Amino acid sequence: MPKNEFDAALEYVVTDADECGRIDKFVTGVFPQFSRTTIQKLIDGGDLVVDGKAIKSSWVVRPGQLIEIIDIPITEMEAEPEAIPLDIVFEDDDVIVVDKPAGMVVHPAPGNYTGTLVNALLYHFRDLSRVNGAFRPGIVHRIDKDTSGLLMVAKNDFSHMTLAAELKAKTTKREYIALVEGVVMNVSGTIDAPVGRDLRDRKKMTVTTQGKPAVTHFTVLERFAAKTLVKCVLETGRTHQIRVHMQYIGHPVTGDPIYGKKTDADPHGQYLHARTIGFTHPRTGAFCEFTAPLPPYFEAKLASLRSQ
Repeated sequence: MPKNEFDAALEYVVTDADECGRIDKFVTGVFPQFSRTTIQKLIDGGDLVVDGKAIKSSWVVRPGQLIEIIDIPITEMEAEPEAIPLDIVFEDDDVIVVDKPAGMVVHPAPGNYTGTLVNALLYHFRDLSRVNGAFRPGIVHRIDKDTSGLLMVAKNDFSHMTLAAELKAKTTKREYIALVEGVVMNVSGTIDAPVGRDLRDRKKMTVTTQGKPAVTHFTVLERFAAKTLVKCVLETGRTHQIRVHMQYIGHPVTGDPIYGKKTDADPHGQYLHARTIGFTHPRTGAFCEFTAPLPPYFEAKLASLRSQ
């Protein structure tokens, strides 16, 4: 299965409540869609790792360890179609652009096997690319569950590979709107800081010298008494990149349940919206650009801040 920097491994962080034991037995409990034989093959092939390292089937798991299945066997995982409404911004024979609502997971994973964008896509579209397997059909890139906004979806493998190559070449246009804590004084700036797994909390990402290169450009759009509305342009596509980078400079995304302060919690979660996406059409070669308006709850939040 082809891999690129935007693919995500199937992962699980061992908790104190888990009944630890041999890795092969433990993982079949965590990921019941895999047989124990398949798990053993993944371990032997180096496609199931613990804290980034290859292990043996006799390995005993411990709380805090990160278990990752890097290469997901296509035949083992099949998402099911579900009649979930979709906001389709654009569609032709090769590409779909969809406006994902906040709260929707992009593709099935442990704990979220239904109700995802993929489940909805399979109901509305007969043909989707299979480059990333049957559990992530059509998915070229992702945005977080609580991030709203635009995603490209590939209808065939040719389109998928072409769009993925453009992402890797950093020529895809991706603009986000974020409401962040505090008043950002610089009119604009660039955050060039590598992002990787937080070794102290495996569920989080952080800026670390052991991470992968990550670049975010930001521009201030509007300032409030204690918050700032910014536009963020991604040059790379690391997990939680904007959220980690904004926290890194002291301005976490408002409502972020992981990287923000508990006192800044919000019922709508984080105020982060993928507003614009632009790409070269894989078939025609024409540049396509699409924009999605802010969700009503986001607009209401801004209106409230402006009235204060």
